[in-house]
Amino acid sequence: MAHWVRFARNADRGGHIGFGTLDGPAIAVHSGDMFGEHGPTGEHVDLASVRLLTPCQPSKMIALWNNYGQLAAKLGTTKPDHPLYFLKAPNSYLAHGEAIRRPAAYAGKIVYEGELAIVVGKRISTGNAAEATAAIFGYTCTNDVTAADIISENGSFAQWVRAKSFDTFGVFGPAIVTGIDPLQSSVRTVLNGAERQNYPLADMFYPPAEIVARISQDMTLEPGDVICCGTSVGVGVMKEASNRIEISIDGIGTLSNTFDQTV
Repeated sequence: MAHWVRFARNADRGGHIGFGTLDGPAIAVHSGDMFGEHGPTGEHVDLASVRLLTPCQPSKMIALWNNYGQLAAKLGTTKPDHPLYFLKAPNSYLAHGEAIRRPAAYAGKIVYEGELAIVVGKRISTGNAAEATAAIFGYTCTNDVTAADIISENGSFAQWVRAKSFDTFGVFGPAIVTGIDPLQSSVRTVLNGAERQNYPLADMFYPPAEIVARISQDMTLEPGDVICCGTSVGVGVMKEASNRIEISIDGIGTLSNTFDQTV
């Protein structure tokens, strides 16, 4: 098991970005390509001296809807014949520790959705189950933030992409974890110190390898692409003037961000 992160040095004004694996309170720095040839440089940097970035830079973020039995039962839906998904635009990506911002032109409900996300490590197109398994690099936490009122605002067209692609609405990190079976874990979402979600990942209709295989039939997946596996019961609105939202998955870590209604 390894926890992979990307970082910017706090004192470096030259825009240097590095990556490596967590090693206690430090990062063991690597050179090369996280998803290709790489190796340790021997340098360790203190976590306190860097700013964590999103752990990868996806060409696309894909997010599933209706992928959990418990939520489907609550909503009166059934398992879809194919994973149902939408895309979140790259401008939405936000790292651990950064602030989620309310869109200036939207005064409605802002919703959190704690989820597991798959990180693709190898290019895959029209892949089978074995190829999909090999294409998964690891897993991370995500908060699929949503401007909920926008989805059904226009009766002629459900606006999933617009509702979910505002700046700062694609939150993921802090690390990509390799060598784990996420279906043994649960997703726990805590809003302002109160638990709002706690659901087992084993309740998925489509597990990670099948998600990757199925979606690769529709579009080519590239190294670094992120697939959010959908959420379950407990989704809610961030109502307070200032909010702290934490998404935790055993074995992966905790994604923590703030949301200030006045931002």
